[in-house]
Amino acid sequence: MGFRKVLARCVPGVGSLCLFAVVASTVAASELTDPPVAARPGGLDAKAPADGRLDVSVALKVAYREGTLWNPEAQRSDRVKLRSYLVDGIEPSGFIGPTLEVRPGDTLRVHLENALPADDPSCQTMPENINIPHCFNSTNLHTHGLWVSPSGNSDNIFLTFRPGVSFQHEYAVPADHPAGTFWYHPHLHGSTALQVSSGMAGALIVRGDRMPTADHSGDLDVLLGATEAQPFRERILVFQQLAYACRDDAGRIRTMPETDDAGIWVCDEGDVGEIERYLGPVPPNQFGGGIWSNSGRHTSINGVVVPTITGIRAGEFERWRMIHAGVRDTVKVEVHRMGRDAPDPRTVSMEEIPEFIAEHCIGDDLPLFLAAADGLTLDRIQETRHAVLQPGYRWDMLVAFPEPGRYCILDGEDGIGAGLSQGIEAPPRVIAVAEVEGNGAASTGATALTEALVGAARDNIAEDILATVIADLQNGLRLDAFAPHDSLMDRDVDGTQEVVYNIDISTDPVSYEVNGNPFDPSDVRLLRLGAVEDWVLSSTWEGHPHHIHTNPFQVIEVLDPNGKDVSGPDAVDDYTGSVDPQFRGLKGVWKDTIWVKNPVKAAEGAYTVRVRTTYRRYVGRAVLHCHILDHEDQGMMQTIEFVLPDGSGGAMASGHGGHGGGHH
Repeated sequence: MGFRKVLARCVPGVGSLCLFAVVASTVAASELTDPPVAARPGGLDAKAPADGRLDVSVALKVAYREGTLWNPEAQRSDRVKLRSYLVDGIEPSGFIGPTLEVRPGDTLRVHLENALPADDPSCQTMPENINIPHCFNSTNLHTHGLWVSPSGNSDNIFLTFRPGVSFQHEYAVPADHPAGTFWYHPHLHGSTALQVSSGMAGALIVRGDRMPTADHSGDLDVLLGATEAQPFRERILVFQQLAYACRDDAGRIRTMPETDDAGIWVCDEGDVGEIERYLGPVPPNQFGGGIWSNSGRHTSINGVVVPTITGIRAGEFERWRMIHAGVRDTVKVEVHRMGRDAPDPRTVSMEEIPEFIAEHCIGDDLPLFLAAADGLTLDRIQETRHAVLQPGYRWDMLVAFPEPGRYCILDGEDGIGAGLSQGIEAPPRVIAVAEVEGNGAASTGATALTEALVGAARDNIAEDILATVIADLQNGLRLDAFAPHDSLMDRDVDGTQEVVYNIDISTDPVSYEVNGNPFDPSDVRLLRLGAVEDWVLSSTWEGHPHHIHTNPFQVIEVLDPNGKDVSGPDAVDDYTGSVDPQFRGLKGVWKDTIWVKNPVKAAEGAYTVRVRTTYRRYVGRAVLHCHILDHEDQGMMQTIEFVLPDGSGGAMASGHGGHGGGHH
C-alpha cells in the first residue's frame, strides 16, 4: 500500500463544493538530537567537575520565537510564533528549552528574564475569578520533582514575573539529592498550560557519581558508565503537545472542514500558528477535553514531529530519559520492527496512521526495561512492552534493538479511561522512527540485559560492594544498591490526607475542583514536618494526573472500583474490559506524579490510589494539582504548607496570611 495525502477545503454555503489537492509524499526526515545543554557543573566545557559544591549558572530569557513545525496533515511545515526559553549564544533546537545539568550538592542559579511584550490583553482585563486563565505574558519557574526548598527565591511558584522583570532563582540541591531525570517549566496560575504548550519546558538532569556502599545507596549513573562492551548511550526524549493554531479574522481557529468545530486545525500559506488564548471567542477552543485529538496535531519529541533516531547499534542497550513535558496526551511508548517497504511515516496522515501501523509496524512489541520512575531509581528493573507516560511523568528506560533496520516508535492505543482520551479508545500514532545499524542479530531480552549490567558492574563498581550488586542483578535485575529511598511500606502512619478531583459541569464557568472547591488562595492544607502520612487519591469525574511539589511519595496500592489491587507485579487491570498496563508493578515505587483513574464521568467509576509519604527538611508553601495543566489553571489545585511540629504531636499553625508571594 502506498500513502499520499489528499487535502480538502470545503467552501461554506456552496453545498458540497470542496477543493481537493494531492500532496507529494516525499519529505526529508528530521533527525532527533538531544536538546542543547545550557548549564552544567564547572561550565559547559567541564568534563569532570571538581568535588564539592559548585555554582551552576544559566540565564534564561522568555521571549517569542518564530520557526516552523512539520505538519503531517498538510505535508509541509507550518510557520509558528511561540513563547520560548532562549539562552544567549546557544542556538535553539526545536521549540524546547535547553537542558540544565547539576550534581548533588551544587547550587543552581537561574537568572530568569521576562522579555515578553507588556501589552497582554488577557492581563489588562484580568478577571475577578483567578481560575479563569489570564496574564499569558507573565511567568515564573518550577523545577518539577527537584527536592529543594519551595520558598524564597528557590522553587517558589507563588512568585509572579511580569514582562520586563528579571529575577535570579537559587536552588540549593542537597548533597543527598537522588541523581535522576527531572524537568523545569513555568507554573504561574492562569498561564501555565499556554506557556508549557508553547514549548516552555526543558530537561533538568541531576548527575551522580556516588558509589554504593554497604550503608548507602549509590547512583545508577555509576553502574551505567560506558564500557568497552556496552557504551550505554544516553538520549533525552522530551514529549510535548505544541497546540498552535491559526485563526481567521473573526478569531475562529481555522479547521478542515471549515465549519466543523471538531475538524483538524489548518494553517493556510502565509498564516502563523500561535497560542494566545484558551477559549473562543467562538468554538473550537484551543484547550479542553478531546480538543488535542481532534486538532490533528502530533506529539513532538524534543520539538520535532516524527523525528528519526539515528546512531543506534544493534544489540547495544541505550538509556532513554523520557520526560512527558506536555499538556494533553497520554504517551504509551512501544517499539516494533518496521517493514522494509514501509513509506516514511512523516508522509502519513492521522487518518491513515492505524492502517500504516497494522501493515508496516510488524511483529511483537520489543521488551522495554524501566530503571527509574520520575527521576528515582527503582529497586528492580521492570520489563514491559508499554511505557506509559501521563503528563508530568518520567521514565528512564533501557532498550536495545535486535537487528539492523528501521523500527516504529509508537504512542500506542489507549484503552478506555487509561489516559487523556478518557471515555474513548485513542488510536495509535507513530511518534518516531529508529534507524539501527550493525551486523546480524543480537539478543535484547532480560538475559542479555542482565549480562550487560553484570559486565558493567565488573568494570564500574568498587570491589567491596561488587558481589552484592552482581547478586542483586542476577536475582531478577534488582537495583537495591541504587534505590535512593528507604521503603515506607511497613511504616506506621501519623495520619491520612484525602484528595478528590472533580469537574462540576453544572456551573458557568465549569468548576475544576479539589475536594469540592476550586483553587482558593486562602485554603491551605497544613502538613507537619517529619510526619509519615497516607494520601488517598480519587476522582469523581474522569481521570487526572496527581502531582505534588517538594516531597515524592511511595505507591501503596491502586484499587479498581471493585476493590481489586491492580498495582502488584503480576496484576491485571481489566475493569473496563481491556487490559490497562500502566499500574502493573507500581506497588512500592516512588514517584511525584500518578494517574488517578476514572474511566467514566461518574463517582462509581473511581479508582482509589493510596500513596505514602513523609515531609522532610523543608518548610514553606507549595501546591498539589492535576497535571492536565489547563485543569490546574482553571482551579484544580490546592495550596499545601509544610510546617513545624508543635511539640505535642500536632502541627504549628501557618505563619502566613493569604496566598503568599504576591500572586496576582
